[in-house]
Amino acid sequence: MDRKRKWVLSSGALLVIFLGHMTTALEVPLDPKVLEGLPQPPTITHQSPKDFIIDPRENILIYCEAKGKPHPSFSWTRNGTHFDVEKDSKVLMKPSSGTLVIDISGEKAEAYEGVYQCTARNERGTAVSNNIIIRQSRSPLWSKERNEAIMVQVGVSLVLRCRPPAGLPPPIIFWMDNNFQRLPQNTRVSQALNGDLYFSNVLLDDTRNDYICYARFPHTQTIQQKQPITVKVLDMDAINETVAAMYNYTNDLFVDSPSGERRPSFMAPLGKSSTQMALRGGVLELECIAEGLPTPEVSWYKESGDLPSSRMSFHNFQKTLKIADVMEADAGDYRCTAKNSLGSAHHIIKVNVKAAPFWISAPRNLILAPMETGILTCRVNGDPKPKITWSVNGVPIENSPKDVSRKVEDDTVILSDVQTGSSAVYQCNASNEFGYLLANAFVNVLAEAPRVLTPPNNVYQVITNNPALLDCASFGSPIPTITWFKDSQTSILNRDPYMIHNNGTLEINVAQPLNSGKYTCIASNNLGTKENHVYLEVKEPTRILAQPEYMVVQRNRKAVFECKVKHDPTLIPTMTWLKDNGELPDDERFVVDTDSLTIKDVTEEDEGTYTCVMNTTLDQDSASAMLTVVEATPTPAIVYEEPDPPTDLELTDQRDRSVQLTWIPGDEHNSPTQKFLVQYEDLLHQAGVWHNLTEVEGTKTTAHLDLSPYVYYSFRVLAMNHVGHSQPSQPSRQYRTNPAAPAENPTDVQGVGTEHNNLVISWKELTGLQSNGPGLQYKVNWRQKVVEEDWSSETVANASKYVVSGTPTFVPYEVKVQAVNDYGNGPAPETVVGYSGEDVPMSAPESVQVLVQNGTLAEVHWEPVLTPMVRGGLQGYKVTYWRERSLHQAEGQQGEQQVLAFSGNRSEGRLPGLQPYSLYTLNIRVVNGKGEGPPSPNQNFETPEGIPGPPSFLRIKNPNMDSLTLEWGPPQDNNGRLTGYTLKYQPVNNSNELGPMEEMTFPANETTITLANLKYSTRYKFYFNAKTIKGSGPTITEEAVTIMDEEAMKSNQVDLATQGWFIGLMCAIALLILVLLIVCFIKRNKGGKYPVKEKEDAHQDPEIQPMKEDDGTFGEYSDTEDHKPLKGSRTPSNGTVKRDDSDDSLVDYGEGGDGQFNEDGSFIGQYSGKKEKDTHEGNESSEAPSPVNAMNSFV
Repeated sequence: MDRKRKWVLSSGALLVIFLGHMTTALEVPLDPKVLEGLPQPPTITHQSPKDFIIDPRENILIYCEAKGKPHPSFSWTRNGTHFDVEKDSKVLMKPSSGTLVIDISGEKAEAYEGVYQCTARNERGTAVSNNIIIRQSRSPLWSKERNEAIMVQVGVSLVLRCRPPAGLPPPIIFWMDNNFQRLPQNTRVSQALNGDLYFSNVLLDDTRNDYICYARFPHTQTIQQKQPITVKVLDMDAINETVAAMYNYTNDLFVDSPSGERRPSFMAPLGKSSTQMALRGGVLELECIAEGLPTPEVSWYKESGDLPSSRMSFHNFQKTLKIADVMEADAGDYRCTAKNSLGSAHHIIKVNVKAAPFWISAPRNLILAPMETGILTCRVNGDPKPKITWSVNGVPIENSPKDVSRKVEDDTVILSDVQTGSSAVYQCNASNEFGYLLANAFVNVLAEAPRVLTPPNNVYQVITNNPALLDCASFGSPIPTITWFKDSQTSILNRDPYMIHNNGTLEINVAQPLNSGKYTCIASNNLGTKENHVYLEVKEPTRILAQPEYMVVQRNRKAVFECKVKHDPTLIPTMTWLKDNGELPDDERFVVDTDSLTIKDVTEEDEGTYTCVMNTTLDQDSASAMLTVVEATPTPAIVYEEPDPPTDLELTDQRDRSVQLTWIPGDEHNSPTQKFLVQYEDLLHQAGVWHNLTEVEGTKTTAHLDLSPYVYYSFRVLAMNHVGHSQPSQPSRQYRTNPAAPAENPTDVQGVGTEHNNLVISWKELTGLQSNGPGLQYKVNWRQKVVEEDWSSETVANASKYVVSGTPTFVPYEVKVQAVNDYGNGPAPETVVGYSGEDVPMSAPESVQVLVQNGTLAEVHWEPVLTPMVRGGLQGYKVTYWRERSLHQAEGQQGEQQVLAFSGNRSEGRLPGLQPYSLYTLNIRVVNGKGEGPPSPNQNFETPEGIPGPPSFLRIKNPNMDSLTLEWGPPQDNNGRLTGYTLKYQPVNNSNELGPMEEMTFPANETTITLANLKYSTRYKFYFNAKTIKGSGPTITEEAVTIMDEEAMKSNQVDLATQGWFIGLMCAIALLILVLLIVCFIKRNKGGKYPVKEKEDAHQDPEIQPMKEDDGTFGEYSDTEDHKPLKGSRTPSNGTVKRDDSDDSLVDYGEGGDGQFNEDGSFIGQYSGKKEKDTHEGNESSEAPSPVNAMNSFV
């Protein structure tokens, strides 16, 4: 009953709601129909960017637009001094605008470079633009150079330097060959950020004479080309063999062997570490390029955190890490790792993030009434911290006339008791070494009576139980107070169901028909009052009363779907029928009436789901049913359908926690009802959501329902048979239960610390249904478990956790959470034990001892760390150990660290996989949930000798008829002091049968032995191993054959050196090699004088590269003109290139004008040598598009 009273307003009450007056930023509306003549200081609305790069071939357009009342006038400064636009005939200022148009035809654009600033002023103040730096785009020529051929050995690394000219803006770099084909790039060959081409290792296939670096300047669409670079990759083994054979050398002529496989090392950047700076909000590009063989793979890792996966990307085959929208958290150490099968290399890039000034809160325009107070704030951040300066009407505030009402405090300007003439535009400038921010904010002192901007007599229509919003937009200075009245009698209460927003809008949370009527809003300040009237009409919702039902119809019969609707009589409804969510078929068999759909002579194609949709201008409702078409049968078939919904729901025997629900069953449609399902809706906590409450047998029509406190129940019933569920019944009337204290407490209560000095108590909140009453809160209790102290408590609402601060580190706490509401407390809560936050351990394990078991296994023992020093939940101990050196060596390279973790409260552990006869070092740390503690002092231990590894090699040399010589090398891993070697050998016959075994031993210092008295022409198998005092190591085997009997060999041997045919063949080969060398020497000294050289001499234009007639490649460059850019790099709008009389064209060297680029940038068609013109053909020729222009389309 209390809630119902809120809907009815007493006719005698007069309660006025005032909106509190606030000094706030407000944009003055300049609609002339609404606020004609309202003055406003200037505001810059559009300006050119701070750094403005212009195209020297086009007029310069510098934007400066502003608004204000009266309209502002404009002026400019250039390089800090007044720029008289009228005195320069080339400069035009647009009417009613500050935008400059500079005509540079016949002038050099450099003459107008400089720093420009626009000023917009009217009688209310002066606004200024940013400093606009005008710079001309530049595409300088490549520096003059001659590239010598680069000769490299196969397998080594190589860098081809591009060194493009510094343009404005910087050029785009790419590498191509003479045929305008991009040079292929991969993990081995790639282009660096600076444009250089890096080879991790070179192959013979890298030999070519047309490595060409191109620079494209985007503003001028100009392409500059570097002189081609020739790279020759040499195979030194092949050269040594050829020259040695020619001159009968026995040793290598070139002693440097080709570069073999090697570990990676970094080509860029150099050293172990480097630094790089990035700006906040910019793009960070980190690059690591490595050399090695096999080609290394590069990976990235951030040591101080994770890489920002949503903002990062890898480029250039993982060699470049790109991070967009850089943030301060991106600072740190980035490790790039280059790895191949032989090892890895690391480089640390230390990234520092700086920041140009950025806004935290920019100053906003103020509209003040006389004698009011306002504040301008200019809050910025940056690194380094920006310096903030203020100006008034474009003049530094320290140089402006003093104003006693104005006070400047760093980033704040306070204006007190402003006067009518105090209007001005304030400028805030925040700058550091990386940039600046400039903001204009006006202070407009106005004395204006209220004006209501909402059109009068607006009519608002809403559906019952939906929110209604009534507008009352206003303007005035001081800001008007808004008051609402209904029907000119009762004031509007700013409580349920009404709420007045700060902008004056009146909201009715749940509109009811009684809320319909005339509403008046009154805007008032000390200068006057203005009222406006609006009307609210609350309409009845549209509802489908008789829904279409599932139908099974015989073919060629008629199907009728009903759809009866109830709607507000003042709204015009529109009925639409759909089939399977689409339009009905265009068929005269489908007849749509006011409240039904009839389908005549149904066919199988008519099966589907039919939906009736009732639309009004405010809402809609819909219902669906399926149509099934069956074959006609002589006798009517029994149709089984879902039951009809129950009707006439009644609530009886009403009590605080229960109620009796009865209903009348619907038609069963030839299938008995098996059960009824009762559902409820909680209109207070979850309106519109239905929950299952209970089920009863299909023979019953009543149900006893147990209820919860503080729920607004509405019930409905569904019937179910073997076909399916019925539609829900109409809801029952609402039944409300009274509030009560909570019957249960929150579940899943936990106490876990997130910091070393806190305890976070969390729980699962109760649902609205579980709250049992209004004002649900949670009483959180805690106390330290092992200390005698009272419970501490705190009551919170709308929360699922509470943080206790200032706790000792990792101590047990007892916690409990109890639900309370306005009607009492819940049951006594259960107590759970949690722990405050952990901290890293304070001490290391002590009394560390190592017991060496054998050459590969050791036991380590220690005293566990005391529990208070662990400062957290003990997870275990971590043993870090590494091999210092072999005991054979006085010094050695430290081995890679290995880590073994032992979980739990352990005091010993085993270290397997050690290397015998070695010196090891270890330390131990204790580990808890927060991290690792300090390490124990390093402990050294030695491993005893073990069996040695296999000998490094066994070679058999000087095979004779009855003897063989064996050479061997000591094991790579002695694992102790060698005591000698054991050799076993036995003959092997042709059927692989083994003969008797012979055995010999040798001292450790021997490395060769000659076995005599062997059988000639016999295969022997040898078994060889090394020994220490611990035993023999692994055996290596080798086989060899003694040579045949000398007499038998002499009978079959022929002396080739005495044969005449062999001597003649050798002389012919030597003569042929000599002739080839002479030809190569002559060709090299001739200098490549090709017929196309005559073409170059005739044209005298080295900007266009002619092509060789024999292979279609570019000919030589003139060393006096090689710095010029490619002709035709600027493409006219029609896509063709105009030829001057002195121009040469690549078409002259081709077979037609059809050369063009395809989509991937490759050149279509092949160049051939220039054909000799027939004397009868005349001088006519066809022109083709320049291939240089085509490059612009894909670069």
